[in-house]
Amino acid sequence: MEYITGLCYSILMEYGISAKEKGTDVFYFVNWSPLSLADRWIINAKVPSVAGIYEIYWMDDHDHLRLLRVGDTHYGGLRSELRRLTDPELIDDAAAKKILEDEEIWFRYAPSNSAATMADVIWFFRATYFPENPGVSHSGRYRKIFLNESAPDKLIWVP
Repeated sequence: MEYITGLCYSILMEYGISAKEKGTDVFYFVNWSPLSLADRWIINAKVPSVAGIYEIYWMDDHDHLRLLRVGDTHYGGLRSELRRLTDPELIDDAAAKKILEDEEIWFRYAPSNSAATMADVIWFFRATYFPENPGVSHSGRYRKIFLNESAPDKLIWVP
């Protein structure tokens, strides 16, 4: 007798961004990787060399994570961009360099193969975190953009 059992997962198994269009609106779902300590060996071992979005944090004196940078990367991929942005020897910004030298740095990422999707998601994050000046624009494909996040470590950063 043969039994066929289907597996049912209550969470997504892979990190990344998915989208569901409804008319002229879009609903994005970002499934973040777990937070990891920004160490060159960890980045080289765990982070894929594909396009995607990332967030970089630093730990303050009260053990709270503070957002240092949110962005996307296309050429070179997440691995090289996170490696570059978390190494104080490779960064030119004096304020960021001081934080990288003195503080504990953490990161997370979500791969994506769509530049337009990454533009929409990064615009949403930056417009939420920095409403006075997001500094980026969305793809222009949708009238409204909605977003939901999932993180295995339960961190949903709110400024």
